[in-house]
Amino acid sequence: MILLLHPKAVKPKNRRFPLAILSIAAVLEGVEDYAIVDGNLDPQPGVTMDRIASEHKVELLAVSVMPGPQMVSAIALCRAFRQKHPAVPIVWGGYFPSLYTDAALNAGYVDFAVRGQGEDTIVELLSALRGSRKFSAIKGLSFKDDFGLHVHNSGRPLRSPNDFPTLPYHRLVPMERYLLPTFLGRRTAVHHASIGCPFRCQFCGVVPIFDGRQKTEAPERTAEVLGALQRDHGIDAVQFYDNNFFLSESHARKQAELLTPLKLCWWAEGRIDTFLRYSDAALRDIRRAGATMIFFGAESGSNKVLAEMNKRITAEQTLELAARIRKFGIVPEFSFVVGSPTAPAEDTRDTIRFIRRIKRLNPEAEIIVQHYIPTPHPDGMYGEIDGKIEFPRTPDEWASERWLNFTIRQDPRLPWLPSRVKRRIDNFELVINSRWPTVQDIHLPQWSRMLLKSLSSWRYALGFYEFPLELSWAQRFVSLRKPRWESL
Repeated sequence: MILLLHPKAVKPKNRRFPLAILSIAAVLEGVEDYAIVDGNLDPQPGVTMDRIASEHKVELLAVSVMPGPQMVSAIALCRAFRQKHPAVPIVWGGYFPSLYTDAALNAGYVDFAVRGQGEDTIVELLSALRGSRKFSAIKGLSFKDDFGLHVHNSGRPLRSPNDFPTLPYHRLVPMERYLLPTFLGRRTAVHHASIGCPFRCQFCGVVPIFDGRQKTEAPERTAEVLGALQRDHGIDAVQFYDNNFFLSESHARKQAELLTPLKLCWWAEGRIDTFLRYSDAALRDIRRAGATMIFFGAESGSNKVLAEMNKRITAEQTLELAARIRKFGIVPEFSFVVGSPTAPAEDTRDTIRFIRRIKRLNPEAEIIVQHYIPTPHPDGMYGEIDGKIEFPRTPDEWASERWLNFTIRQDPRLPWLPSRVKRRIDNFELVINSRWPTVQDIHLPQWSRMLLKSLSSWRYALGFYEFPLELSWAQRFVSLRKPRWESL
């Protein structure tokens, strides 16, 4: 028996398909005996794991781990499992062990770490555990040798989603608890139509994992999978979790052609420069196919900062897209990474001014403001901060209050970001989010939206963001007034 664990990472209302674990399950389906334990669905995953281990001989516990809350959940579950079942090897896969491999292996309860794409690696690891292969011959695997030293095998070449079986959704029971309402529809699914990204932005944690590579699923397969989910489970919307859903106009138009008959509403990520190269006909096709909102990494209002990031776009292109996409009825969601290590105050000032220009061009544009949180990067971290920050060496240290707040951008304590500049960023974020409450929060009543808008309108109009105490109060009041289950 192979145990596949997806530790809790989100609130119940944000529960989605555990795609990472399902991808591993797909290559085990029909070949191995396995069980999925989802901490976002199972209120007591540790109890469930113990029950399975008491009824079956467990050969391996495979855990998907993202930095942040999911890693904290994984620590407690893996430590308890190791104490009760010390003979069962534990492997971590996902973004955390891919980015912080040595830190993962420094945990006494982690025996192996999978870097990057894990489908082939898990199959070969099982073979090695059964004596048919050497651990040192498995690409993409890191492990501890007999002396406790860390061994990092060479990386594994990226393979296309087309090379692997489709996901075994029938193993998710009950399916209805994963298909929840969003602003897109009443029964929203999630899907990965590609893996990786071909760009090398120096602030992005995807680059060190996939090294500037991307493999894309055939449009026919994407449409077939979503069509089956619609027929069998009545989905009416989908969020594409690709790092870069739109690679070329020809691919995008073919995908749009096949998605149109499904009448799904969907959200995806795209590049600003890529989208600007598309014809008006292509954008009309994409909208007709159900594109409701598209996420774009605008990142900064300064061309100097964008160049330092290796973003390979300009601020002028962002403004052009904000104006152009409006006529097609697609809502753009622009993300900004604020607080350049080389000039945080200047970058914050320029980006705030720039965001205001975007809202004048396209008032419906959604804005995401976040601090720059560095991750290891093969080309050197953005802002020339290599050597200026030392990451934790164990999962337990990552789970401490200081580093958990760093991961979730709550209180990152960055040495190059003065407290007054951080307050400026946070205050502006509070004002703009109150002035334009996101359409994605479907549980925010109309009276709450009106309250937030009225309290913030004068601040935004005057550009006065300091001490927004009344907005902090209003946000807490709105949260307290939500139904109790919404706060869980």
